[in-house]
Amino acid sequence: MQSAAGERVRWTAADLDLLPDNGNRYEIIDGELFVTRAPHWKHQQVSGRVFARLDAWSSAGGSGQAAVVPGVLFGEADNVIPDVVWASGERLNILLDPAGHLSGAPELVVEVLSPGAQNVRRDRELKLKLYSVRGVLEYWIVDWQLQQVEVYRREQAVLTLAATLLETDTVSSPLLPGFACAVGPLFA
Repeated sequence: MQSAAGERVRWTAADLDLLPDNGNRYEIIDGELFVTRAPHWKHQQVSGRVFARLDAWSSAGGSGQAAVVPGVLFGEADNVIPDVVWASGERLNILLDPAGHLSGAPELVVEVLSPGAQNVRRDRELKLKLYSVRGVLEYWIVDWQLQQVEVYRREQAVLTLAATLLETDTVSSPLLPGFACAVGPLFA
């Protein structure tokens, strides 16, 4: 943790090792520490359903792998734990470090929103910017309260909103040929 009088504290990956293992989730975005408690039951159900669909598709096609709450270590000041990610086999071989963490951007990142202004700001603004800068190709923000999925896709080196899908829609992606997931059942 580096700080001078009048400056904000800048947290680093090394600082995370000093924090207690107490069930909280610790993330650093641009040197700012975010601490969250275990998510809402519904949040976990929706995350699990998104993972299950991506995992089943990946297992059937063999083109990559999905994971739940993996560590993504972009650098000393950017360490996050997305809800779900998907990476192609080719990219996964490059990204996994010896500790089993991703050391760069997977192709797809999914965040399920948790209630609260700070949580929403983190996922909609800070993580969107981080994932955009770090090279994520697609970012889904899943809102279980509004029962919608926002799909951001990389266009001209920036993640931009491509679609807002409601419960009667289907999520698909050019990254995932043949993948299709009805939105409504994610929230059942």
